[in-house]
Amino acid sequence: MKLSVKQLAVYLSLVVISGGAGVLGSRYFLRYNHSFRELKNITVASPPESITPYPIQGLENSAGGDNVNFIAAAVQKVGPAVVRINATRKVANPISEALKNPLFRRFFGEDEEPIPQERIERGTGSGFILSENGELLTNAHVVADTDTVLVTLKDGRTFEGKVVGVDAVTDVAVVKIPADKLPIVKLGNSQNLIPGQWAIAIGNPLGLDNTVTIGIISATDRTSAQVGVPDKRVSFIQTDAAINPGNSGGPLLNAQGEVIGVNTAIRADAQGLGFAIPIETAARIAKELFTKGRADHPFLGIEMVDLSPTKKQQLNKEDKLNIQPDVGIAIKKVLENSPAQQGGLLPGDVIQRINGKPVKIAAQVQKIVDSSTVGDVLEIEVNRKGKTQTFKVISGTYPQK
Repeated sequence: MKLSVKQLAVYLSLVVISGGAGVLGSRYFLRYNHSFRELKNITVASPPESITPYPIQGLENSAGGDNVNFIAAAVQKVGPAVVRINATRKVANPISEALKNPLFRRFFGEDEEPIPQERIERGTGSGFILSENGELLTNAHVVADTDTVLVTLKDGRTFEGKVVGVDAVTDVAVVKIPADKLPIVKLGNSQNLIPGQWAIAIGNPLGLDNTVTIGIISATDRTSAQVGVPDKRVSFIQTDAAINPGNSGGPLLNAQGEVIGVNTAIRADAQGLGFAIPIETAARIAKELFTKGRADHPFLGIEMVDLSPTKKQQLNKEDKLNIQPDVGIAIKKVLENSPAQQGGLLPGDVIQRINGKPVKIAAQVQKIVDSSTVGDVLEIEVNRKGKTQTFKVISGTYPQK
C-alpha cells in the first residue's frame, strides 16, 4: 500500500507520542505548570531585600480564619484580580525536517503537499494584577520566548499583553495590558509564615478559570536544590494546596486574602507538594523589570560544598585540596575572573563568617549574597590551610544572556 506524506506524518506523530509517553512514564521529574519546555540552568544570586516596589502590609498574623466563610471572603476579594494567560509560540516541525530526506521524497514522490515547516505551541498560565493601569505579575516560564500573549480578565474581557521583562533566575515575569481602573491584589508578608497556617491558591488549572484550592503552609525556606530547580535563586514556600498545570503565576493567599506567594512549581513524583515564590522576592523583581526591563543579580562566582568528615576526605583526595576543618562551607571551585577570584578567594578555603556573621551551611552564604546589592563589599572570613584569613570581595553582576 502506498502511503501519502500526510499519512506518514500522522504515523510518525503517533510513534513519537507513544514513545514519549513510555519515557515519561518510566521516570520521575519536577515540572513547571505549563506546556512549554523546562527552564535552563542558571546559577546566580537574587537582588537585595532593600528594594520594596509595591506596598507590602505589616507583619499581621495570618493564622486567623475562624469564620467558616473566610476562604470565600478571601476569594471574593482577590478573584477579580486573577487573570488567565494564553501564550503561543512557533517552533520547528520535526516531522517536516524528517521528510526532507531524499529517501522519503523518492519513495512518496515529489508531488505531495509539503508539511508545514513550523507548528504552534500553546500554553496556559495564570497571573494577577498589581496596578490599576494594567501591570501584571506571572511566571517567567509562562511567557518567556512567546510570540503572542492574551490576557483574559474574570469579567471576560481579553487583552493582548506585552511582556515587559522576564527573569529566568527567579522565574518571575511582568506583563502590561492596555487597560485601566482594574481590580488589584493586596500584597501580604511571607517572612513570618508558620507551617500549619492556611494557604489558598487561585488560578486557571487546565484552563478552568478562577479555580480555588485550599491547604496549609507545609514549610518555608525550601532551597532551590530541595525543590529540584538548583538553577534558581529562590527560597520557596511549600504548600499542600493543590497546584496543577495552568496554576503557574497565580497567587498564593493567606487567610486574609493577601498575596504571600506566586505559585510556580509542583513535584510530579509526589502528591501534595506545591511551591511558591515569596511575594517579597517576586515584587522586588517585578519592580526592577518594570523599571529597566531586567533584574540584576549579585554573585560571587564560587561553587560551595557543605563539609562533613567524609566530604572533607573526598575533596582533599579527589580535588587535591588541603582542607583542615571537618565542618563548614568549603569552596570547591572559583570561577575565572569572578568577584571571588579578584577578591583573593581560593579553592579549599572554608568560609566561616561573612560581615562578621557566622555561617554553617552554603544556603546561609547564598542568602547573604541574595540580600546584598551589586557592588557591595562583603568581608569573608575563611580557614585556609588551618589559618584564619579575611578577604574583601565586591559582589558582581551575574552575566546573563
